[in-house]
Amino acid sequence: MAQKAVDIATIGRISAVPAMLKVISDMTGLRFAAVARVTDKTWTACAVLDQLEFGLGVGGELDLTTTICHEIRGSHVSVVIDKASEDPLYCDHHTPRMYQFESYISVPVFRTDGRFFGTICALDPNPAQLRSSTIQSTMESFARVLSLQIEAEETLQTTQAQLQEERGTAELREQFIAVLGHDLRNPLFAINFGAERLLRKYPNPATDPLVRHILASGRRASQLVEDVLDFARGRMGSGIALNIADCKGLREALLHVVSEVQSVHPQRVIHAQIGNLDGVRGDRDRLAQLLSNLVANAVHHGSKDGPVDVTALIEHDHLKLSVKNAGQIREQALPRLFEPYSRPLTQTPQAGLGLGLYIVKQIAQAHGGELSVSTDEQHGTVFTFSLPTG
Repeated sequence: MAQKAVDIATIGRISAVPAMLKVISDMTGLRFAAVARVTDKTWTACAVLDQLEFGLGVGGELDLTTTICHEIRGSHVSVVIDKASEDPLYCDHHTPRMYQFESYISVPVFRTDGRFFGTICALDPNPAQLRSSTIQSTMESFARVLSLQIEAEETLQTTQAQLQEERGTAELREQFIAVLGHDLRNPLFAINFGAERLLRKYPNPATDPLVRHILASGRRASQLVEDVLDFARGRMGSGIALNIADCKGLREALLHVVSEVQSVHPQRVIHAQIGNLDGVRGDRDRLAQLLSNLVANAVHHGSKDGPVDVTALIEHDHLKLSVKNAGQIREQALPRLFEPYSRPLTQTPQAGLGLGLYIVKQIAQAHGGELSVSTDEQHGTVFTFSLPTG
C-alpha cells in the first residue's frame, strides 16, 4: 500500500478525530476543518469536516506551494489569522486570495519521535476572533493527542503480541483523557466563569448579548468536551464511573432536565409524567444525564410537529424511564444506533458529536439496567430504560 493510503487509513482509524474537528468548528465557527498529511512534495487531506462545500474530501490533494501548511512545515510554528485582508503578514499573501478565506488557523502535528507529520487546520470566508480565544492552545493539545494516537495506531498495526497492544492502547487513552481534562477543561472553565462574572458584576446593554453568546458557546464547548471524555472512558473498558447512592431528589432532577430542554426549545411540546421515585439507587446526576440525552435526541431527530412524551415511574420494583417522540427510525440505522458518531441518514447538518445515545447506553450498562428502543410509523419511537429498585 502506498504511504499516502497508509497515512489516510491510520487517521481514519482514530475514532477521536471526528470529535476533534467538530469541537474545533463549534468553538471557532470555522466551517472547514481538516487533518492534513504534509510532506516535502504533497498536501493530502486525511480527515475532513466540510460545512462550506469547499469540495475537498478525504484523499484530496492541494498544490503544496499554494498552502500555508507548506510554510508551517518549515517553521514548525502555528499560524492564526483573524482577518486575512487586514493582516499585515497575510493581506498580500497568495493563499488567502487563492482559497478565498479570511479566518484561518493551522497547528503542526509531529510524530512522537519529533518528525513532522502534518497539520490540523481550519478556515472560513468570514473573519473570526481567533487570536483572543483559547483555540490555538486547544488545537495544539489536540495535535499532541493526535501524535499519541498516530503512534498507537501504527503500533497496533505492527505489534503481534496482544498483551502489548492492550497495554499500549490503555496507556495512550489515559494520556488522551489527561490532555483533554487539563488542556481543555481549565481554559473553558475560565471563559465561562469570566462571562458569568461580566454579566453579574458589570452589566452593559451594549455588550451583554455578546457576553451571553460567549457564555452559551463556552457551555456548549464544555459539554462537547465532557461527551468526548465520557466516550474515552467508555472505550477504555472501565466504563463510565458512577457514584451509587440513594437517589434523593431524583424526581426534581429529572423535572429540571425537562424544564431545561424546554427552555432551549420553547417551540416544541414536551409532556412530562414523573412520579414518586423514592427507593431508586444509582447515580442521580448520571441518570439525569441519561434523560437529558434521550430528550435532546427526541427533540433534534424526532418529528418537529409531534410532542415529546417523558415518563418516569416505579412499576413492579423497577424504575421505568421512557422518552417517546412521533418520529420513526429507519430500519437500516437501528444496528448502529448506540454506536459512537451514529447519526440519522440525512444530508441536514446536525448539532453535537453523535455521542449522545452511545453515552446513554454506557450509563445504562454501568447501572446494570436495560435499555431498549421500539419504532414504527404508527406509534413513533420510544426509548425505555429499566432499572431494578431492589
